[in-house]
Amino acid sequence: MKSNLPVAAVEPFHAIAISRIAHDLKQQGARIIHMEFGQPSTGAPDAAIAEAHRVLDSEAMGYWESVPLKQRIARHYADRHGLAIDPEQVILTCGASPAFVMALSCLFRPGARVALARPGYVAYRNTLRAHYLEPVELACGPDERFQVTAAALAALDPAPDGLILASPANPTGTIIAEDELAAIAEVCRERGIRVISDEIYHGLSYGAPAASMLEHLEDALVVNSFSKYFSMPGWRLGWLVVPAALIGAARARMGNLFLTPPVIAQRAGLVAFDCEEQLQSYLATYARNRELMLAALPALGLDRIAPPDGAFYIYADIGHLTDDSLAFCEKLLRETAVATAPGIDFDPVDGRSFMRFSFAVSTAEVEEAIARMVPWFAAQPRR
Repeated sequence: MKSNLPVAAVEPFHAIAISRIAHDLKQQGARIIHMEFGQPSTGAPDAAIAEAHRVLDSEAMGYWESVPLKQRIARHYADRHGLAIDPEQVILTCGASPAFVMALSCLFRPGARVALARPGYVAYRNTLRAHYLEPVELACGPDERFQVTAAALAALDPAPDGLILASPANPTGTIIAEDELAAIAEVCRERGIRVISDEIYHGLSYGAPAASMLEHLEDALVVNSFSKYFSMPGWRLGWLVVPAALIGAARARMGNLFLTPPVIAQRAGLVAFDCEEQLQSYLATYARNRELMLAALPALGLDRIAPPDGAFYIYADIGHLTDDSLAFCEKLLRETAVATAPGIDFDPVDGRSFMRFSFAVSTAEVEEAIARMVPWFAAQPRR
């Protein structure tokens, strides 16, 4: 008997379309500044690259899971968050995206309702739909610092089956205060809401470091990767921390769906953990870029932004200039060669009046982008 279930409708990632235009323009000779993706320009730490060369020269490689790397990640949670994580709770993955897929698959059946902030990372909503799960988007504005609150979660009737959190968040860079994180954990505990905490931007904060949800909710599933703080996006290495009861389910999904992460990435990732001095210098670059962008915003006429506590994004209200952020970002790209991300990727309701800048590029590129954008924004007609 054939299923009547329709194929899941997954919306496009519009920043990818912007990037394609950017690459076409580059082929025509334009000097593109890529601020459309959260992709560090700094590159993997030197010692990690050296280890990759050694592995290429000396190992055949194959399907393999690094026990030393799992142990090092567990030690990271002990050192940074005071948590006792069994290395077997750490499932190594091919980046954060497979970790997120595995977390959803371990926790929810089709039809489950999962709450998340709006605005939020485009893949949350689309991956939920691809798994026949229902996104329950909570509108989060300046009053909530663009983040889910315990009060909003407690007010949902009925309670959702799950919750996706991100702190620091994409596209806003906002961090949930620790007392609010504890309050959210308590609501989830009382209402039986399972939590997936995306902590991919941990390590990238410009004040107090972000707390892990595991500090407040021991059965939370935590997603992280080497793509942001460790500056290794192309290495496709991440991890998922699961409670002990889900170790078997998570390992079965990793083995069947993804096998193992790349051996060379696992070897390099272990070394990267001990490159703290170089990684902190990367953070200093992002901090400088953030200062430059914040100082330039008045000249761009952008005075309504999310507070970028962490990550490397500025999410700006451009409602005085447009109600079509995709067309606006394309026009900006074609006329200045600066690529940015339209707000509709992150918020299908209000995102038509927002855009996101990534300041993960080099400082020189930030300075050049500002020089190009200031006169361009000044020339745009107001609505």
